[in-house]
Amino acid sequence: MRRAPAQLPLGVGLRDDATFVNFFPGPNASLVDRLTRQFDPDGEPFLYLWGAPGVGRSHLLQAACHAASDRGRRALYLPLEELGHFPPLMLEEIERLDLVAIDDLERVVGRRRWEEALFHAFNRLRDAGKRLVVVAEAPPRRLPVQLPDLASRLTWGVTFHVQGLDDAGRLAALQLRAGVRGMQLADEVARYILHRGPRRLDELFGMLEDLDRASLSAQRKLTIPFVKQALGW
Repeated sequence: MRRAPAQLPLGVGLRDDATFVNFFPGPNASLVDRLTRQFDPDGEPFLYLWGAPGVGRSHLLQAACHAASDRGRRALYLPLEELGHFPPLMLEEIERLDLVAIDDLERVVGRRRWEEALFHAFNRLRDAGKRLVVVAEAPPRRLPVQLPDLASRLTWGVTFHVQGLDDAGRLAALQLRAGVRGMQLADEVARYILHRGPRRLDELFGMLEDLDRASLSAQRKLTIPFVKQALGW
């Protein structure tokens, strides 16, 4: 009797808008290039990304998964902020996938069962010739990892600091995101939103979604008076 194939591990669904097209690279152009070429013959098997919250770390991980799927590869996104309170069972047979993207690594650091499971998963992925991208809030040597073997594995990959954008970059990122949504966002309107809105780009993009819905509902263009009215400023 033929044996049923083992079930692939399950991660968390990807946001539709978390793509490289939607990401303004700014000072992170080299990192984006490495991510987009990870499945090329000279691609880097293991990338380690770190940076402050709100600089686009999770967006980049999900974009890498979207790009892998577009190339016919099987990818898995594992945000440990959401999954870290479970046992690490989702890491079993993870080497059957082509790309594994692990977010929020710091959430499980210091927990022996998770650290051991990650160490063995990293080894299996490497031995199978698969791709891995890991995100954390600090570089590998500054994470308080308890298992020496895991701490060593984390330094094997190419490490990138995901840097935040300056004001000009934030303006360009906001207009890029608006353009992808089919919105016309004039410079003066974008600057007004940046001046009055939150500093974190993910929160700004959420605000842009609200403005898009309000603009469509009211059949009005995005002007400063309309932004004031729609956002209650």
